[in-house]
Amino acid sequence: MLQGLAAVIALTLAAPGFLGAADLPPHPTSPWHAGKITKGLPETAPFCLDGVLPAAGSWHRRFGTDLDTGAVQVSVRASSDAAAARLARNLERAVAACAADWLREHPEGTAGSTDYGALPVEEGAHVYGVHTSIPDSEPGVHLFGIGRDGATVTVVQWGQMGDLGDAPVAAFRRTTTTAVNRLDP
Repeated sequence: MLQGLAAVIALTLAAPGFLGAADLPPHPTSPWHAGKITKGLPETAPFCLDGVLPAAGSWHRRFGTDLDTGAVQVSVRASSDAAAARLARNLERAVAACAADWLREHPEGTAGSTDYGALPVEEGAHVYGVHTSIPDSEPGVHLFGIGRDGATVTVVQWGQMGDLGDAPVAAFRRTTTTAVNRLDP
């Protein structure tokens, strides 16, 4: 009994598997740089997900290029498969509502989103895109990959200046699949 409890505690304390810099969609002019895998949530929540990700059981890793492109992966070990499924659904709802929520806060801007569909990996993953623009400012595009393996959920958020037509959707779908496959090393 104690050995089983010790194994659960060790799993909770250990970081899930994370993406490496080479797993992100290639940038045309700059290599990706990966930060440390860090316990807890990032200092700034990923776009669209402020207040949705729980701090308990979370780990994150930031990525960047020398230019205008960045990414973050946040993974959460939930208390059960059912809790992880709820978290994944909540993340998907938040991203699906992101463009409309953003427009309520920025009525002078434009925003849109695209559902790029489900991915057949582990307990499932889904990819979304969100575009935002304010007059006299550069537009921004974000891709989100949300997936689950058992009681662990991951979300990868990628962003750069541009619109949805500039987003590397096919490569990001592969990134999302890799992220979910890596959750339990």
